[in-house]
Amino acid sequence: MTVPEELRYSSEHEWVRVDGSTARIGITDFAQESLGDVVFVQLPDVGVEIVAGASAAEIESTKSVSDVYVPVSGEVAAVNEALVGAPELINQDPYGEGWILEVSLVTPAELDQLMDAAAYKELVGED
Repeated sequence: MTVPEELRYSSEHEWVRVDGSTARIGITDFAQESLGDVVFVQLPDVGVEIVAGASAAEIESTKSVSDVYVPVSGEVAAVNEALVGAPELINQDPYGEGWILEVSLVTPAELDQLMDAAAYKELVGED
């Protein structure tokens, strides 16, 4: 299982990569492995205001349907349209081509509530 050191993590298994005032969000390697083969992703609309902890997207796999909870508040600035035709990108490259959405940060201090890689590894039982 991969847990990149430069990212921040939520207890709901989302990751956040910050670039200036934009946060790119996806699900972790642990989450995609738990879901199994991803077959459909419902993306939010660009421009929608979202609050930290709210469901912003939905991932359907061969095993179940799961919500993607945004770990930071803001406006949806972009969505990964490639997932519409290739939802399996989440399984193949969860930290790269499988990203889900980008949010324009409203409250950057919310990032301080997220885990670093070491804390996330502890949460999922990886040493």
